[in-house]
Amino acid sequence: MSDTTPALRVDALAKEYKGGIQAVRGISFEIQPGEIFALLGPNGAGKTTTIRIVVTLLRPSAGSVVVCGHDVSKEPDAARALLGYVPQELALDRHLTGRQHLELSARLYRVPKAELGARVDQLLEVVGLSDRAGDSIRKYSGGMKKRLDIACGLLHRPKLLILDEPTLGLDIQTRYRIWSFVAELRAEGTAVLLTTHDMEEADHLSDRIAIIDHGEIQAAGTSAELKAAYGGERVKAELGRVELSEEQRTKLAALAGVEQLEERGRALLFVTPSGRELAPRVAEWLEQETGEPPRSLSFGPPGLDDVFLKITGHDIRDGDEA
Repeated sequence: MSDTTPALRVDALAKEYKGGIQAVRGISFEIQPGEIFALLGPNGAGKTTTIRIVVTLLRPSAGSVVVCGHDVSKEPDAARALLGYVPQELALDRHLTGRQHLELSARLYRVPKAELGARVDQLLEVVGLSDRAGDSIRKYSGGMKKRLDIACGLLHRPKLLILDEPTLGLDIQTRYRIWSFVAELRAEGTAVLLTTHDMEEADHLSDRIAIIDHGEIQAAGTSAELKAAYGGERVKAELGRVELSEEQRTKLAALAGVEQLEERGRALLFVTPSGRELAPRVAEWLEQETGEPPRSLSFGPPGLDDVFLKITGHDIRDGDEA
């Protein structure tokens, strides 16, 4: 693979299931060596289908996926040899020790016998499990199991690592440790395809982000680019016991400076050119019209979750699996 060859190229990829269900509708993107690319979307958006095609578990209905120059449909074995895949669900045998599990995975990946021992020792050190390598996996915490699972995906030194919700359910200390580890992989030239429901994770780790919904990429770019395209600042007002009528919502949306108004649970989210000017106006209006001030009020530049909500119209955790 030359330096200019993408680690992953997805071109006009489509997947239709029986019954005419279109899970993916002609998406395209590239990931370069040493780049972390996040694919964000609610459940059912097409992320899982895309990943399953990339790792050769599904065949596309149309389009192509090329891993380091190898088409996954025409050269699946060559593509698999360059892939590391860490799925959401842990794939660990609780009867094995950490070292035994890595040794088994190394054999499955056909790591040369002459390199196996050194490779296993190296990965145990990298993920911070050297001192627990002889313990049964049953004694591992959730974070330790996830780190071991990531080590299994790295045994054959993949050019492209796919992480599906890598820190789901982990404590914050373990999350930060895994983030640091992933950043080190990027520095070494490994390309990473990341899916996550954690906006902070995507914001912190990713070089570029694509937002997918209904099987189509709705927006793509760096975090800064996506936030700049948001088109203003945001004001968030948390309501107390107040229930707004349709008439009141219409009046709120018509306040000077309001460009967009979204409801998010018990909160109102406003898009505005100036949050500093709109925030007191919203607070005053709510107290006068409902008799109750907002429970909390904040304003400032948009976060990635605000961008996602504006682009898709719903929260990242909304939706059903296709």
